[in-house]
Amino acid sequence: METTRSIVHMDLDAFFVSVERRQDSRLENIPLIIGGTGDRGVVSSCSYEARRFGVRSGMPVHLAKKLCPYAVVLKGDYDAYERCSGEITELIQAESPLFEKASIDEFYIDLTGLERFYGCYRWAHELRMRIIRETRLPLSMGLSVNKLVSKIATNHAKPNGEQYLPSVRVQPFLAPLHVGQIPQIGEKTSHRLCYRGVRDIATLRLIPYQMLTGIFGRQGHFLYESARGRDERPVIPYRDKKSISTESTFPEDTIDVAFLQKTLVQMAEKLGFQLRESHLLTTCITVKLRYASFETVTKQITIPLAQTDDILITKALALLDQLYQKRLRVRLVGLKLSHLVPGGQQIELFQDIPRQSDLYTALDHIRRKHGLRIIRKGSGL
Repeated sequence: METTRSIVHMDLDAFFVSVERRQDSRLENIPLIIGGTGDRGVVSSCSYEARRFGVRSGMPVHLAKKLCPYAVVLKGDYDAYERCSGEITELIQAESPLFEKASIDEFYIDLTGLERFYGCYRWAHELRMRIIRETRLPLSMGLSVNKLVSKIATNHAKPNGEQYLPSVRVQPFLAPLHVGQIPQIGEKTSHRLCYRGVRDIATLRLIPYQMLTGIFGRQGHFLYESARGRDERPVIPYRDKKSISTESTFPEDTIDVAFLQKTLVQMAEKLGFQLRESHLLTTCITVKLRYASFETVTKQITIPLAQTDDILITKALALLDQLYQKRLRVRLVGLKLSHLVPGGQQIELFQDIPRQSDLYTALDHIRRKHGLRIIRKGSGL
């Protein structure tokens, strides 16, 4: 007899917004938009108060401000978001038999078989309450037979709720839902289905497989399976990152080399701090430039094991000097550290390691307590 799977999906509600409100209680219950502040700014996240005015993620910030003129717009503290995500990951990792980190604010946990000993729903409920209690962040949860249905259940449990769908309830639950509520169904596909009179999942189930694949190609198979609540994707075990990266799109294209250098210094400091916090070393540095024409170029170098800002900054600036030869306007700059391995900074001959180690320990303590921007190198200001 085939074992029924038990998959939990956990999703932090408006994660960026919730973190900002945890840091500043004055932002509670007011429309809040997180995103870039320039003409090219895009909404990364928004509060439920702003969503009532039609604001959505991915929308240009200038349009969001027209829809909701009283909203507060914040650029966003992405270092704080990463720290909070790390807190939650550690809590889930300590308790879960098998989990997948799908994004910075989204997790899947495979509890198949646990119902015999403890009860999946009780276990998941207690973990959710512990995360909420220790992080003071709202978290929604869905528990069902696979990733697809548990994610849909989570979306219906928002904000800050939970929903359990055993196998006997899956089909009745899905039937009346709009086809646009199926994960990975974009607006374009949803419109194509509605244009053909297919608005709910119950109707989608009536369409033959050959017809769906004939109209939608490979996606037709996904639609056919999803309408029946079927999803065989496994929960992929969480593993540490193979690389870390950051990039910045400028409000205006630039040819200011000093500005590009300053931006890279800030990025190197940020990634260096992440390396040391994760007890990792890098052996490969990559710099990326995207010109105003959208042409993207990269250059990388292999280095001895490193995690200190001084080494990362020196190598990154050297790569920039080699890469930026055309003197064209730059739209975006990025920095990636890859080939990561566990460990601490290696000792080199004639290098004052104890003094340097004490210095970075003190700097990282200040950054951990007050934020990455609180202390920087002069070349990054």
